[in-house]
Amino acid sequence: MTENRQLRVAVVGAGPAGIYASDILSKTDLDVSIDLFDRLPAPFGLVRYGVAPDHPRIKQIIKALHKILERGDIRLISNVDYGVDLKLENLREFYDAVIFSTGAIKDAELPIPGVDLDGSYGAADFVSWYDGHPDVPDTWPLEAESIAVIGAGNVALDVARVLAKHPKDLLSTEIPDNVYQGLSKSPVKDVHVFARRGPAQAKFSPLELRELGHVPDVDVIVYPEDFEFDEGSLAAIEATNQTKQVVKTLTDWALKDPTKFTASRRLHLHFLHAPAEVVDANGDGKVDGFRTERTKLNGDGTVSGTGVFHDWDVQAVYRAVGYFGSELPEIPYNDKRGVITNDEGRVLDLEGNHIPGLYCTGWIKRGPVGLIGHTKSDASETIRHLTEDAENLSAFATATQPTPEAITEFLAERGVSYIEWSGWQLLDEYEKALGEKEGRERIKVVPRHEQINISLGRNS
Repeated sequence: MTENRQLRVAVVGAGPAGIYASDILSKTDLDVSIDLFDRLPAPFGLVRYGVAPDHPRIKQIIKALHKILERGDIRLISNVDYGVDLKLENLREFYDAVIFSTGAIKDAELPIPGVDLDGSYGAADFVSWYDGHPDVPDTWPLEAESIAVIGAGNVALDVARVLAKHPKDLLSTEIPDNVYQGLSKSPVKDVHVFARRGPAQAKFSPLELRELGHVPDVDVIVYPEDFEFDEGSLAAIEATNQTKQVVKTLTDWALKDPTKFTASRRLHLHFLHAPAEVVDANGDGKVDGFRTERTKLNGDGTVSGTGVFHDWDVQAVYRAVGYFGSELPEIPYNDKRGVITNDEGRVLDLEGNHIPGLYCTGWIKRGPVGLIGHTKSDASETIRHLTEDAENLSAFATATQPTPEAITEFLAERGVSYIEWSGWQLLDEYEKALGEKEGRERIKVVPRHEQINISLGRNS
């Protein structure tokens, strides 16, 4: 970098994608100073607010991310909302390059009749609620005895499991108190999961699927008539051990004797049922049914409708059909895919040219697909391009105030209650102390203002 100073880089989004990108960048040969921003008071993104509380093994990822940030060479600045507290022109003033890693936090659309009825919910909103996200209401309407969940991935399994599980069996987790109280009032008896393709096309992970069979007082019911395997299905089973394990688990459940089902709650897994309509038979604007169309496999793993419909007596519907990225102010956006317009992480303008100094990584770059391993390789690709561009950044750099103090002074002058790593440590310790009193690892603090006050030492 010219002027004999460090390259200043801002990373917007402190979930796994942003933290991995920061970590990889910090280990390059560049002389670089990195600030990692997040709009929420606490870091870690979907690992904190998108993983079911009864999956502590997955949450171990936070420990790895924690170790990266506690080193001190990457500065966390949270509770700062891009587009509100900090605009692109401000970032340009303080940084030579910006990496957007804001993820995908809203539900993908499902264009079927009745999807907007009262009692029809997006899975992303429900996950945010049971994970204690500060920007969702602290209560959730749990009044249905029979519920439909649409989807064939791990999020659908998480939603179905949390709905079906007895709340007392969640008490050993970090479930927030308001969520426990809400789930305790649920009258649910049956949760139905619907997948439009066959068992061999399900996107469940084997471990998560098997866990369903160990939920106390919940029977998992799979229907033999839903088992159909075409050439594409057989090829998929032979191609990956994961698919083979998933199909074996489902087959074992399908062969169970129905007279052995004695639990007070039931979780049903249906295949070859495509969502057709969320039904309001009473005309009162509320969900009172769900209609599916029976599908058939085409020979290559895809399906077609048969024109045969089934009506299901449910009072709530949850859509777990994928996440979708949100548009960022002043950043080119592909509204068809829900991603920032980019070429391997380089942000592109309307003419397809790289906008100097702007990059992206994670789900806002590639769409909401892939696991943590994909996130790391994705970040590596983006950082590789940034390092390749580093020599030329000086020709376009707009950073007129590149000192680390300049950005925090700017935020303070505007009354932004920004939180640094030491603030997260206060919140982390506070939540663990709450949990210790109840014999639990932690109890999450949910309200945003409480998180901020604790992180800034105002709660004493």
